[in-house]
Amino acid sequence: MMSRFQGLSIACGCALLSACAIGPDYKRPPVDTAGSFKESGNWKPTEPADALTRGPWWHIFNDPVLNDLEDQVNISNESLKAAAAAVEQAQALVAEARAGYWPNVSVGFSRSHGRRGRDRPANSNGANGSVSWPLDIWGQVRRSVESSKASEQSQEATLASARLAAQAELAVDYFELRGQDQLQVLLNDIVKADELALQITENRYRVGVAARADVVTAQTQLLSSQAQQVSVAIQRGTLEHAIAVLVGQQPATFAVTATVIRTDVPTVPSGVPSELLQRRPDIAEAERKVAAANAQIGVAKGAYFPSISLTGTVEYAAGGALSNLFRVANQTWSVGPSLTQSLFAGGLHKAQVAAARAEWEITVDDYRQTVLQGFQQVEDELVTLRVLEQQSVVEEKLVQAAREAERLTLNQYKAGTVPYSSVISAQTTRLQSETSALTVFVDRLSASVTLIEALGGGWSVTQLQPPPPPPQPAATQSSTQPPTQPTTPAPQTPATQTPANPR
Repeated sequence: MMSRFQGLSIACGCALLSACAIGPDYKRPPVDTAGSFKESGNWKPTEPADALTRGPWWHIFNDPVLNDLEDQVNISNESLKAAAAAVEQAQALVAEARAGYWPNVSVGFSRSHGRRGRDRPANSNGANGSVSWPLDIWGQVRRSVESSKASEQSQEATLASARLAAQAELAVDYFELRGQDQLQVLLNDIVKADELALQITENRYRVGVAARADVVTAQTQLLSSQAQQVSVAIQRGTLEHAIAVLVGQQPATFAVTATVIRTDVPTVPSGVPSELLQRRPDIAEAERKVAAANAQIGVAKGAYFPSISLTGTVEYAAGGALSNLFRVANQTWSVGPSLTQSLFAGGLHKAQVAAARAEWEITVDDYRQTVLQGFQQVEDELVTLRVLEQQSVVEEKLVQAAREAERLTLNQYKAGTVPYSSVISAQTTRLQSETSALTVFVDRLSASVTLIEALGGGWSVTQLQPPPPPPQPAATQSSTQPPTQPTTPAPQTPATQTPANPR
């Protein structure tokens, strides 16, 4: 029995190795890319230019507190844990699909006690074993594995995209919190200045050179500044709570010590548009979905072809003692191939192929839309940074002028040449200018973080797990398909590639 079984297995195995996988081999859809970003013409590159490849991208800000918080995000963020679990699930589905390469072996045993008619009661024993091997002649299993592996890589890219988004959100919240700390320092200075102005006004009132209305106005201005001083704690507390959740901690047990905000905004090299196809995990995620959908076309087409299986069974059945079961006289065995062909399914297979093709087209359109949105996001952040940098120069000049105007107006009030309303106006202008300058600076830091996120944060498609080696030599190409790249390629820059026709 075993010699026949082995011979037939070898024959079918040879047929399997020489078979081709039906359906289109995957080629990445082409995407038109410009030679450079529209808004990067006057962009000053950072020093060194490869700052985003020398380690975690947030190190470019040289902030030890931020570095520590970002490290906690990678470890403790609950959303990232869920995304990592989804990757593990996808890996299990790949293993499930790869199980189709191998035969299914099962064994069974039974024992019963009974009698027939008036015969004496007797024991009945039975044992059986079976092997069923659906041969992947048409490559349906290979296409299924190809699709599952592409889906796994898509989940890996989803995890990378979620991690990058969480890291960027943390950095933006952190810089906004530092902006609130700086605003607190600014309002503390404003309150001190208002207290001094009130003291001067009260002294002038006591000697009869100022009206009571000036004292009341100075008190009102001081109270207004103090109210703003107190309200800063609301926004800072909210940001601190958001950071706590991002790093996986309870807000009640988490705190960020107040400190002085940095004084510079590091610039980020934008590179060229085509690099986004390698550096953005959301683009890689969309592209891998195209690959998975492409492989499903081959799976659907496989229903048109007969399914061929190699089966073998051996059974033992005997009464009496169990020791007598495994004798040649009690043995029954069979081995041979089986072929099943669907002759009529009411258009089911045609509909399944059409649905698979439509799904492929959906994923291609989604992929190209994701690429366009990636280009847009980079362009948006480039123009934002460029304009904010220009605005920051004007804001700094405005702050210096407002401070000088406040000083001169206060001196004029002391000399009795201007009313106190002029002092209030100068103080208000100074507060508005300093607050506006601080807002622009924090916006620049946030925009730089968002640009890094738009550029992929130093991520690369090479970080995706490559497809596992097949359990047998690679199948030859279909006679109807020209030689192409492997069915599950490592992602590459697709600017010059053309898509396989899934039809």
